[in-house]
Amino acid sequence: MATYKLLLLPGDGIGPEVMAEVKRLIGWLDAQGIVKFETEDGLVGGASYDVDKVSVTDATMARALTADAVLFGAVGGPKWDAVPYEVRPEAGLLRLRKDLALYANLRPAICYPALAESSSLKRDLVEGLDIMIVRELTGGVYFGEPKTITDLGNGQKRAVDTQVYDTYEIERIARVAFDLARKRRNKLTSMEKNNVMKSGVLWKEVVGAVHKREYPDVTLEHQLADSGGMQLVRRPKQFDVIVTDNLFGDMLSDIAAMLTGSLGMLPSASLGDVDASTKKRRALYEPVHGSAPDIAGQGAANPIAMLASFGMALRYSFDMGDLADKLDAAIAAVLAKGLRTADLKSEGSTVVSTSQMGEAVLKELQALHA
Repeated sequence: MATYKLLLLPGDGIGPEVMAEVKRLIGWLDAQGIVKFETEDGLVGGASYDVDKVSVTDATMARALTADAVLFGAVGGPKWDAVPYEVRPEAGLLRLRKDLALYANLRPAICYPALAESSSLKRDLVEGLDIMIVRELTGGVYFGEPKTITDLGNGQKRAVDTQVYDTYEIERIARVAFDLARKRRNKLTSMEKNNVMKSGVLWKEVVGAVHKREYPDVTLEHQLADSGGMQLVRRPKQFDVIVTDNLFGDMLSDIAAMLTGSLGMLPSASLGDVDASTKKRRALYEPVHGSAPDIAGQGAANPIAMLASFGMALRYSFDMGDLADKLDAAIAAVLAKGLRTADLKSEGSTVVSTSQMGEAVLKELQALHA
């Protein structure tokens, strides 16, 4: 049986609490001989700053580079609001993405039947929703240079962020999205702002060229990102796979997340290229939610997004799609029985703690795997 190396980076706030439920699941998988994971823990974000005055150390980065996958919790909180910009907690996550060359962010937005009433939209608009947003993650305005604030004098300042994309960056994220579309409903929507941004003009041109040259069997639609955001809340089930840049992907995936009822439900995967010799790809898996410092330590956090992020690791890093499917089914079964963490509580539901929810999901998985 193969042994896989996992680097666990719980981070700040509720990160350690939700990561503990993944550790519980990994422990059961190991004990059953289903799959063997060799795990290491590391510090990131504010937790790393408190010890080493940086948001992620070179030593932790070295371990991330040799791991088969990285599981990441959450970073940030008001405790670190005053730390220097370059060592803020979020900088640790940005460095992980950049140094691991994780350019493709996959964010599914799935509405479980039991949670359709929790959405801000009507049940008929979201029930059965299953969207995958593919966000370019290492380029665009978040990384473009120059990135400056200049004092102009007389009480005036000028801030500059630069939106930059090269052809190869757009091509590679487009291929990830087209490949996913082929495995789903064979439909891809590309979103940008070609009406006002030169980067949008190039984005549309390159995605169209990749489609014509390599994926003519996939239905491709182009849509302006602002109109796409409107359509996500108007008629979300018209979409299947959406591909977009770093900035618009950040916003659109959060919009899609709230269609499902709670950020606490949604996982994500950040992927790099497949290594030609080893056939492996570097990857980091994390829940969409933040560190939620207001509820940290209370046992109230929803661990489902973290557990589902591990499920994405099973699917995309370890080729264990059947086990990932069972984990998804276990989550759906728990929700169907009315168990809810505080973020999802509703009339008639049973509110449970973080650990109780993790235990319930594991119990359902055990039954499915029996």
